[in-house]
Amino acid sequence: MTVARDACWGPAQVHALAVREAFEAITASGFLVTLEEPDLPLHAPEGESKDLARRRKQEGDLSVWRGDPYLLLPEASQLVDVCVSIREDLGFSMLYDLAGCDLSADAANLQIVYGFLNLSRKQRLVLLTEVAKDQLHLPSVAKVFPAADWHEREASEMYGLIFDGHPDPRALLLPEDWEGFPLRKDYVFPEEYGGIPWA
Repeated sequence: MTVARDACWGPAQVHALAVREAFEAITASGFLVTLEEPDLPLHAPEGESKDLARRRKQEGDLSVWRGDPYLLLPEASQLVDVCVSIREDLGFSMLYDLAGCDLSADAANLQIVYGFLNLSRKQRLVLLTEVAKDQLHLPSVAKVFPAADWHEREASEMYGLIFDGHPDPRALLLPEDWEGFPLRKDYVFPEEYGGIPWA
């Protein structure tokens, strides 16, 4: 008996199709997005890690990944309008995740990842945008998706992102006098806080 191996929350093909349909609809609306599709199959074949290590050694830095395709929005300034389209036109009524990501201390940009669900069609959609580390402003989507409220506050504290138009940008997790952004790759953890050493 063969069992189909699926990604989380249903068949991976359903989510891949949803992302392609969303890409076509959003670009037809005049927004500039790109469709990013994985280089690798959803499940790793036998011996894949050794083959990738060999190819990296021969070809240099090899960018490969597996998982769901996603949409890349180059202009973060269009974020609110794109999110309205995702909710109103495409039916993705739930924001289930919003997270910052710092790929390396040397990276010039921070990534912000948005995850949406279409509950009636049981589809998932991921949208990614970037901001420069020396220009950390991007628009808040909390008025479009209220669930973004706490997610944006956390990303602000952990990465230093500034969500313009956020209704309540107070600190959520860290003390108000905390210095730095703990999830940035260049963050140096303090040896003490409030005169008390960690160890």
